[in-house]
Amino acid sequence: MTKIYNHILKSKAENEKLLAILLDPDKIDLNNAEVLVEKINQSPATHIFIGGSQVENNILDELISKIKGDCDLPIVLFPGNPSQISDQADAILFLSLISGRNPDYLIEHQVNAVPILQQTNLEVISTGYILIESGTETAVERVSKTTPLDRNNPEYIVQTAQAGEMLGNKLIYLEAGSGADIAVPKEIIKLVSQNLKIPLIVGGGIIDLQGIQKAYNSGADLVVIGTAFEKDVDFFNK
Repeated sequence: MTKIYNHILKSKAENEKLLAILLDPDKIDLNNAEVLVEKINQSPATHIFIGGSQVENNILDELISKIKGDCDLPIVLFPGNPSQISDQADAILFLSLISGRNPDYLIEHQVNAVPILQQTNLEVISTGYILIESGTETAVERVSKTTPLDRNNPEYIVQTAQAGEMLGNKLIYLEAGSGADIAVPKEIIKLVSQNLKIPLIVGGGIIDLQGIQKAYNSGADLVVIGTAFEKDVDFFNK
């Protein structure tokens, strides 16, 4: 089952840019879910990502069910660990934190997720996840106990992305981190994009529509907006 990934590939081939709104279940009030979904439907989003570095509540299934009741966008899990897997979603980014050297986030969580995933019909999309230094310690850095890649060493970032592609990842995700002070530099996005054949996702630290466009212009195939939308659900109406 590769429906969602094939759509991403097709969009890349046709230079059709994609946009995902990232929802962190810990930051959502289910009582306001209808308003949230309404704002998503009014936005240019093509996908909904759901997950976080740490999810401590148990509303994942209910949240996805509420979204699906009024929204037709594909829902893709963006999990920090196997506890964030729900068979209510459509797909999962099977993340390996290839910028870090913590074996738990390189392979251990993935191994533990296998028996859970085998009980679902989720489309599994292997994704090389690369954390880029962003001016402040982000939740990803704190939870994964890994050091982001130095933004002043773009050649190493490109090599890391290429290694992820050679290992068989279907997507590469450049991440500045949730609430990052600085987004991934456009020069890095451009360099990575020019040296990959697979689609490139970029997220973290993008605070306005101009930031989204800069990422697209630099070569991002899919841009992720999380914190900016969390803070202002009218983000796309400005």
